[in-house]
Amino acid sequence: MGAMASGDVEAGMNDRARVFPDPETVGRLALSDSGFVFDPVTGRSYSVNGSGLAILRLLQKPTGLAEVVEALGQKFESEPAVLERDVIEFAGLLRSEIK
Repeated sequence: MGAMASGDVEAGMNDRARVFPDPETVGRLALSDSGFVFDPVTGRSYSVNGSGLAILRLLQKPTGLAEVVEALGQKFESEPAVLERDVIEFAGLLRSEIK
């Protein structure tokens, strides 16, 4: 990932608050390599594909939308605009499912 200036980091964190669920909420999720996701607070479990698992792992660290898209672009062959759209859509599902 490229270096970010301090203003870029702040903007990235603002993106995170707007797009992604609360970092503590995502951080509490237990993730398995097979795509099994367990929320120990609610007792609910989920199943995600490889890209969903990659997004969740990235969101368990402080990161912004641009960083997530960049990291996914290194792992999956897709255009950045498509990745961004997919990440935002997945984040919306996360916000509605985990609280």
